[in-house]
Amino acid sequence: MFYTSTRDNSIRVTAAQAIARGISEEGGLFVPCELPSFSIQKIESMVEMDYINRAKTVLKEFLTDFSDEELEYCVNGAYAKEKFSNEKIAPTVNVNGNENILELWHGPTCAFKDMALQLLPYLMTVSAKKTADGKTIVILVATSGDTGKAALEGFKNVENTKILVFYPVDGVSPMQKLQMTTQEGENVAVCAINGNFDDAQSAVKSIFTDDEIKAELAKKNMMFSSANSINWGRLVPQIVYYFSTYCDLVEQKRISCGDEINVVVPTGNFGNILAAYYAKKMGLPIKKLICASNSNNVLTDFINGGEYNKNREFFTTTSPSMDILISSNLERLLYHISGENAHLVNELMSSLSSDGKYTVTDDIREKIGELFSAGFSDEKGVFETIKEQFENYHYLCDTHTAVAVKVYEDYVKTSGDDIPTVIDSTASPYKFSKSVLNALSSDTNDISDEFKTVYELNKLTGAEVPKPLKALKDKEVRFKEICSKENMSEMVFKLLNI
Repeated sequence: MFYTSTRDNSIRVTAAQAIARGISEEGGLFVPCELPSFSIQKIESMVEMDYINRAKTVLKEFLTDFSDEELEYCVNGAYAKEKFSNEKIAPTVNVNGNENILELWHGPTCAFKDMALQLLPYLMTVSAKKTADGKTIVILVATSGDTGKAALEGFKNVENTKILVFYPVDGVSPMQKLQMTTQEGENVAVCAINGNFDDAQSAVKSIFTDDEIKAELAKKNMMFSSANSINWGRLVPQIVYYFSTYCDLVEQKRISCGDEINVVVPTGNFGNILAAYYAKKMGLPIKKLICASNSNNVLTDFINGGEYNKNREFFTTTSPSMDILISSNLERLLYHISGENAHLVNELMSSLSSDGKYTVTDDIREKIGELFSAGFSDEKGVFETIKEQFENYHYLCDTHTAVAVKVYEDYVKTSGDDIPTVIDSTASPYKFSKSVLNALSSDTNDISDEFKTVYELNKLTGAEVPKPLKALKDKEVRFKEICSKENMSEMVFKLLNI
């Protein structure tokens, strides 16, 4: 299988080249030239497999330049059972009727990003040996909270890599910040920026394509790559868990193999739901892809109306991983939906860069509408949903999952489409303990200490506190740097000591 760029589809690279580079030279994103096809019989054969073997079955179709031994090394290392708190790795839990929660947060950083970022360092190491042997790969990351910690944990002390993470100083939860600023590892560095996630992400993409900066790195035998979902190596592992959750539903006899399901994804950067789109295009029987946004509902407006416009008020919410107005992975969808029209994608991305908005044709809007539904939840809806889920079903969910549940409930009410549905749960509730606790009880607003909040939430609900979060309590803060969004390139050199 070969990969091309959303902005220049004359390009052909291998999976290893796409993963090692992270982003195409002209700023486009790598996408597969064609998608593999999975028959119902092939999906049925995966039902009795464990997560590791389901992953191998899907990934071997995309990583055709990896040997069987290399794929085995990567997948077995990433999803070793001692790294995850649930033996199913990503269990599917029935909450009520046709509502099923796909729990993606049982990994070492308690967020769904672990599902990809435990695998990416292995993919990157193998890819670098094939395409960039001898070079030190500098992983440059912008994060709205969860990606940063998951990438740091995945890449810490990985040979021939350095990882630099930038996060919005006031745009992550206290637990997310603590996870990043206490990170261990000799090859890691973390810096806050005065700005939001979009500022960090835009600066990172600009640094990636800056020839002068790349030349300076080359003098030190270094090259950039990415751990954000703009990197195909971050996105492809996410396709796996949609096949896996479908197999779980068959195994649990909630559906028969071949039955359609709906999938609901809380999303900001569009990577997680794009992975579900790829799974659908490969043959997984998904009827509707339901995109759930918080108050930063730029994606809802786009899917429903055809105009993408980031020129709007930015909200800092209790679901910070979705506080995003520039959804990078939407570029990949536009490429596929437009019939692989790289010229059009260039025009749309240029318009977004210069004017902060673009509008797609009626034909493209209709095609997207056939595949996707979209809704959003405000903060009141998030808090009410957390409370209702716990009181009615004794299921404790975090703020991001609550956004998805609320949007799902609204979708069923308006459409009447209540077939078996999978809702992505993207983080442990203890990563956002103050918000979750406030949703459940009005007597806790005076608790300011993060770990007292965790204790109170545990006492109130009985939900187990993940060990990786417990372990943060007395860890030393290592990283206190703050920079402006304009000075991120200078900070990159400082953190790399060049």
